[in-house]
Amino acid sequence: MYDRVILLVGAAADDELLKSIEAYIDTQYKLKTETVAFAQFKAPAEGALCLLYLSDDEIRELFVSASASSIAVGILSNEQCPYATRSFGIAKDTFEAVDDALGATEATSVDLLKCNGIPVLGSIIIGNVHGMNRDENSRLSIIKEIAVFFSSLFHPVFQGYTITTAKGNVTTTAATGIMIFEHNIGGVSRNLLKENLTLHDGRLHALILAPTSIVSYLYYLFVSYFFRRLFLKHMPKSIGFIASTGLEITGKRPMEYLTDGQLFTESLLSLAVEADAVHIHLGRNIKDIPAESIKEEEKEKVRVQALPKGEMVTMLVSEAIPFLPRAAEEDFQELFVTLRQSASVTSIFIMLMILSTLLATTGLFQNSVPVIIGAMILAPLMSPIVSFAMGVVRGEKELLTGSAITLLVGVMTALLFSCLFTYLMPLNILTDEMKSRLNPNILDLMVAIISGVAGAYAHAKSEIAKSLAGVAIAVALIPPLSVTGIGIGWWDIDIVYGSFLLFMTNLAGMTLAAALTFLILGFAPVKRATRGIVWTSLVLVAVTIPLIISFSKVIEQNKILKQLKNAESLVFDDKTISIQTTSVDLSRNVPVVYIRARSSSALHDAQLQKIRLHINKVLGKPVVVDVQGEIELK
Repeated sequence: MYDRVILLVGAAADDELLKSIEAYIDTQYKLKTETVAFAQFKAPAEGALCLLYLSDDEIRELFVSASASSIAVGILSNEQCPYATRSFGIAKDTFEAVDDALGATEATSVDLLKCNGIPVLGSIIIGNVHGMNRDENSRLSIIKEIAVFFSSLFHPVFQGYTITTAKGNVTTTAATGIMIFEHNIGGVSRNLLKENLTLHDGRLHALILAPTSIVSYLYYLFVSYFFRRLFLKHMPKSIGFIASTGLEITGKRPMEYLTDGQLFTESLLSLAVEADAVHIHLGRNIKDIPAESIKEEEKEKVRVQALPKGEMVTMLVSEAIPFLPRAAEEDFQELFVTLRQSASVTSIFIMLMILSTLLATTGLFQNSVPVIIGAMILAPLMSPIVSFAMGVVRGEKELLTGSAITLLVGVMTALLFSCLFTYLMPLNILTDEMKSRLNPNILDLMVAIISGVAGAYAHAKSEIAKSLAGVAIAVALIPPLSVTGIGIGWWDIDIVYGSFLLFMTNLAGMTLAAALTFLILGFAPVKRATRGIVWTSLVLVAVTIPLIISFSKVIEQNKILKQLKNAESLVFDDKTISIQTTSVDLSRNVPVVYIRARSSSALHDAQLQKIRLHINKVLGKPVVVDVQGEIELK
């Protein structure tokens, strides 16, 4: 393959080692070796292989000239060229490196990344990429890694950048750091990206770290220091990715950056990739990946949609990073328009409220769950509630007033038509579906909170069908409102109180949950949202107190029912009595236990007293026992 070898040596070369290399080449490959000092090197004629025993700086200098020639090179690892050794997969053993260069594998042409005209062997790091480059933490113990993790968490510093690709795509953003490299191949890569990026595609690759909140930053740091892997298809939103044949990066102020570990400061970085610039024998530690055929329109990839832009850039550069994400105004203008429209009273809204209320009231009288579900699907209450929650979190009076009026109109419509329906209905039976809305507890509040989160999230994410969350919200509002109307129609204050308490609890719970969801999603800063959330929380606390009392009764009822499970069969006077506890009433001073007693004959007073005493003994306290006797005929 070659007729001779030129051993190109730098100033720090070891004479004894050089003689050993010459002898090894002569013995193993029968080739003549000429040792030449780097300062005296001139490009040889064809047929020669240049073995480089040089430092990284000398290799960069050579590559500037080698890129314009067709000389073939191989690299011999030494302490002065760690970046070249790693980048091209060179064996650490000198003689193995010689074998790789003179073996059967032919030299390959690889791309060369240049930064302001200087070849880059490894990577360029602008600012602080906080563990994205594995060199920063690959040798640290777990304790030191944890210490670095928490140190990084409280010291994110942002810089404003304008990044222009070779095709003219311009990205203006703020970032804590940017890492740029030419190739990324398993075995030699020193970053978190677990993707093979070939040496032959003519592109550089940039990872831009720009977390917009402490929460997203914490997630990135966790991935960086402990999980230690990133994939292009599943990249955290705090990281942008660009692949291009060239980049131009300018900063709001002079940029400090590292090129192969050397510190520089510039206001402008011009990065370009020279395709097939160096003819080199790759080492055994790298698997050469041939370039796939890339169409010209696919030569450039820009994934920066989630990076900060607009007012967010100014905020991150000049202020402390917020704890929660904060969306820029331009990110949710369309959502605001939709919510403002939803906050207004329309004929469609009123008609749907009438139909859903009538359907729900009919279902309640029928004791039919499917009919009540149908009413929930019709109910239009989600939009004004979500609009009200956005008004609370952003403190916008127009949105608050409009949505509050719409909600009030909806509530009054529901009460009016359910009351009229009840007044005209010749039935006065409290069904199980009605009863289930009269004693609200903490579990009902949980339904409201989950529904509020679903409604806000569905509005914030356009890809989610809002009707799905609308049903969840209607579950918590339409049935209790209809029961309240039934109570008014019957002039029953207990029904009105219980059902309307449930409605108010659900309304306050949904509003607070939706407001907090918008806050977490970044639709308002914490300071701006504090007042509205505090007032909503106070209302929620006020209506939660009776729920806690009610829930404690549910727990006590459940405890009594559980204790009485073991008292299902009694024997008195040779008579077997089967006992079934049907319910427990804790509304009186002394609990009332309702049981069904089945026996072969009627129970007399003495046996009933024995049943009462037995139940008191099981429960460990006096209770009133209401017995419904049943005779089993055989």
